[in-house]
Amino acid sequence: MSQSSVSAIRWANNQLILLDQRKLPLQEAYVHCVTHVEVADAIRQMVVRGAPAIGIAAAYGVALAAAEFSSDRDRMHRALETLADSRPTAVNLFWALRRMRDLIDASSAADLFPLLVEEATRIHEEDLQANLTMGELGADLIAESGRGALLTHCNTGSLATGGYGTALGVIRSAYRRDLVTEVFADETRPWLQGARLTAWELCQDDIPVKLIADSAAAHVMKTCAVKWVIVGADRITAHGDVANKIGTYGLAVLARHHGVKFMVAAPSSTIDFELFSGADIPIEERTSDELKFVQGTPLAPEKANAFNPVFDVTPAELIDAIVTERGVVLRPNAEKMRKLQ
Repeated sequence: MSQSSVSAIRWANNQLILLDQRKLPLQEAYVHCVTHVEVADAIRQMVVRGAPAIGIAAAYGVALAAAEFSSDRDRMHRALETLADSRPTAVNLFWALRRMRDLIDASSAADLFPLLVEEATRIHEEDLQANLTMGELGADLIAESGRGALLTHCNTGSLATGGYGTALGVIRSAYRRDLVTEVFADETRPWLQGARLTAWELCQDDIPVKLIADSAAAHVMKTCAVKWVIVGADRITAHGDVANKIGTYGLAVLARHHGVKFMVAAPSSTIDFELFSGADIPIEERTSDELKFVQGTPLAPEKANAFNPVFDVTPAELIDAIVTERGVVLRPNAEKMRKLQ
């Protein structure tokens, strides 16, 4: 289903099978989930990550809850709450759960399991098709700027979505059109999604990639003919402010200073029209150990405190284009964003 060489989410034999992204690129291991709690734990523990992928996994988790509880609606609603509590920032999670809840509440079927599996599969397939559409729309923008280097942050490919990718999908489509000389991938501390995941995905598809330290981005923009910075999103407000992996805001500031275009590629399900300002987006903070250790190896003094926000907010005025499957918004503002509703 992925339209690339990578497939991170599979449904088979009434199980949700997730590629364990904590172990990449050194080991390709899979986690088999047969209960909704196992799915919630997989989301919380970063087995699966990326806003669209989190939503898809949660949808399958609801289907598993129907199998667990024989379609007992009260217990299924509690399962929905468990899944909703797994990650607070990615709006796709809540969007997908809302779709599943609406189906539960609207159906009179005694056995909800097959209906919920069908709906989760539909969410999965819709995300893939959205990514393919975004890939072409984003590549059209790159074509207008001419062939050159791209820079990306975190991981936004098949690992983070239902397949193909959002920002990485744009990069894949642009590369197939011979619009990309090379891709610079930020390492993306502290989880190193760029080093472990994005570089791995690009290597799988033979797309030329150069891994860089996060702190090298300004130098790369200044000296390496970067045409676009392309990132994904975990939540977009009605005004066009974007919450994404920590470090994205700084890249947008650097891009504006160096005359580099800045693109956000995300499905329309990422847009939260109930929030106007980025200041209203809840920002997840995770344990200090994620900064102080890498795969169990300590990097900092034991007594040192750490501040570990997972996301930051890029204001709309620093964004040149938001690309969704419903269309492209150039220099976003509230009026332009409303056209995507």
